[in-house]
Amino acid sequence: MITGHGGNIYDLAEKNNCRPDQIIDMSSNLNPLGPPPGLFEFLIKNIFVVKTLPDAGATILAERFQKTHGIDKGRVIAGNGTTEFIYSIPKALNIKKALILGPTYSDYEDACLMNRTDCSILTAEASNRFHHDPDRIACKAEKTDMVFICNPNNPTGTLISSETLRKICLSLPNTLFVIDESYLPFISSSKSETMINANCKNVIVLSSMSKIFSIPGLRTGFLKAPVKITEKCRKYQLPWSVNSLAQTASKYILQQQKEMDKFIDTSRQFIETERDHFLERLKGIPCFSFFPGQVPFILIKLSGGLTADTIIGKLSKDNILIRNCKNFKGLTDNYIRISLKDKHANQQLAEKLLNLVVQK
Repeated sequence: MITGHGGNIYDLAEKNNCRPDQIIDMSSNLNPLGPPPGLFEFLIKNIFVVKTLPDAGATILAERFQKTHGIDKGRVIAGNGTTEFIYSIPKALNIKKALILGPTYSDYEDACLMNRTDCSILTAEASNRFHHDPDRIACKAEKTDMVFICNPNNPTGTLISSETLRKICLSLPNTLFVIDESYLPFISSSKSETMINANCKNVIVLSSMSKIFSIPGLRTGFLKAPVKITEKCRKYQLPWSVNSLAQTASKYILQQQKEMDKFIDTSRQFIETERDHFLERLKGIPCFSFFPGQVPFILIKLSGGLTADTIIGKLSKDNILIRNCKNFKGLTDNYIRISLKDKHANQQLAEKLLNLVVQK
């Protein structure tokens, strides 16, 4: 397992001799508004579920997800976060050669290495705002068994349109495409951009509840694919992989569809406003180049002698944690990623970054 994921508040709390909840975690890509209203109260009332074994295959939860999205029976598996599927897919489908669109989430490569799957990374360039050329994707994908695509991508925030993805997938029927849509709910056009209802026999879609509902500790994710693929993947799933509390919380969220849609809309509006304010405050600073998308995080390229290690070291003294991007292949110590939080935290970070430039 790679070290250096976002959200390692425990190490910083230990170093600064404080409680983990005193760390302002702007390294982990979660909804800044936190979990939906009412969820904590619901879980407290239903905490007794931890006394019983969960549904071994989380089949009822998968059926709820199918019904919500209008998906045919047998095409969805519920799992212990999308990470469970990222690591099991190469083995379950006997993938020999994979392509990863980068720079991106490191677990795709880790999953390939763990399963002895040869993998290569097609890296988009900063000069093109980290957007991939569709023709180049198709050319490289044709020579592989499977392609991992994070869409929208972490950490660049770029989005490949569903129309473009569908054309590529349909043109290469012998290549599997794993589309990780963990951050797609943050996009205002998510319903038209999702591949979850695409009629492609070679597409696997991963969907997460962790990011948009800010419940990463519960670990709930879904895999949607044609029945032949889900049958193979299900054989490599451990029983009881989704715990009782996670299943209970996820069912609650899926049952409150109207309320959750309102919560997501409110979240998008909040993120858009805070992102605009943050970028406006740092506008014109020559040593910061921004790569914002519609997601709740912003990739920043540093110049003028600034490095990620230097900035992160100084911010950590104030209990602020941001992401060093040097362990994303294709990026360097000249890149950081910040995840938007509440208004006060966002303003505080903007001011501290300005002060760091002045002190430099």
